[in-house]
Amino acid sequence: MSLIKKIHHVAYRCRDARETVEFYRDVLGMQFTCAFAEDRVPSTHEPDPYMHVFLDAGMGNVLAFFELPTKEPMGRDPHTPPWVQHIAFEVADLDTLESTRQRLVQRGLEVVGPTDHGLFKSIYFFDPNGHRLELTVDTATPEMARRAREVAPAMLEEWDRTKRAPRHAAWLHAAEFTAVDSAVQL
Repeated sequence: MSLIKKIHHVAYRCRDARETVEFYRDVLGMQFTCAFAEDRVPSTHEPDPYMHVFLDAGMGNVLAFFELPTKEPMGRDPHTPPWVQHIAFEVADLDTLESTRQRLVQRGLEVVGPTDHGLFKSIYFFDPNGHRLELTVDTATPEMARRAREVAPAMLEEWDRTKRAPRHAAWLHAAEFTAVDSAVQL
């Protein structure tokens, strides 16, 4: 039995709480649900004013941000590429992914993709704070998802030994995946 029931919320820093709420509300359709503001940090009691905003990302998932006006400007980890740390949101279908991509481009945002990951397709862009966002739609068949789960432990083991990309799931990036191919390769 898992100790964790679910993720209550995930929190990030933002430059401007209003700008952030408006972006996630107006661009991604999230509802602004709650805000906390304090002059002292409740857990440490140190004086440090902040605004903490919460947005409904759907199905009980909550995305939160802190605006910290007395702290140094936000930065990125200079040792981590910008494509690594990101927030991925699932959308309903490929039509939604494409219509959202078009809407983002019309708003002047630079959008990468759609990118086919084999099990899902994604687009990528940045929010006003520099956080990379991914919108994704699952495209895997149940058979593909099962097969990916089955090879995951062997892939991790090989990666741990070699620090080179294992080939156990190379079929995900093949031009086509058919039922015949999967039956032969199982």
